[in-house]
Amino acid sequence: METNILIVDDEAAIADLVEVYLKNEGYTVHKFGRAGDALACVASTPLDLAILDVMLPDMDGFTLCQKIREAHLFPILMLTARVEDMDKIMGLTLGADDYLTKPFSVDELLARVRANLRRSSMASNESTEASTFDNGPLHIDYAAGYATKDGRELSLTPTEYKLLVLLAKNVDKVLTHTFITREIWGTSWDSDLASLRVFMRTLRKKIEADPSHPKMIQTHMGVGYRMQRL
Repeated sequence: METNILIVDDEAAIADLVEVYLKNEGYTVHKFGRAGDALACVASTPLDLAILDVMLPDMDGFTLCQKIREAHLFPILMLTARVEDMDKIMGLTLGADDYLTKPFSVDELLARVRANLRRSSMASNESTEASTFDNGPLHIDYAAGYATKDGRELSLTPTEYKLLVLLAKNVDKVLTHTFITREIWGTSWDSDLASLRVFMRTLRKKIEADPSHPKMIQTHMGVGYRMQRL
């Protein structure tokens, strides 16, 4: 089956290089230098993954990511030349699944593309048998694919939801950083651990009564995280 990948980057040299390597992997590539053209492609083409640059001439990549997330759940990988943590937090909060800072190695990019596609495929093929999880005010409906807190549906990004489900299905168990990053992204790069910290921070803000003193998701310093039953 054809795998369609969107590339949006106005730096032609980078976009062309990424296109060549993705095509060598057998992917069908849709490449654009402007967000407007990319949105037209999103509306007309069944995509499996998007790679978005943050700096675009007509719209920043964060806004583009947010617009795509309004109607689509395929994985989004953000590319940026800026290393500030706020950039990362903004991108992941708006719905990105992964993040790479330029310059990046092609091997790492391809590894992340494969991992995100694999995770997306596994999620779509999971059993839909009725199954739920409850922990204090938190309720997860695995079959329906959503979570609520105090009866109100949580607005979770795809990766936040995957992370929450992973913790819930291993409740009261300490999951190592390496285990979590490999389960979520399929890799365990240093940048995966940095992204994990960001996702954990945003997830806690959505499910904890007091995110600065979390009770549900416990940190085990230097080891990993654990979902604790309330």
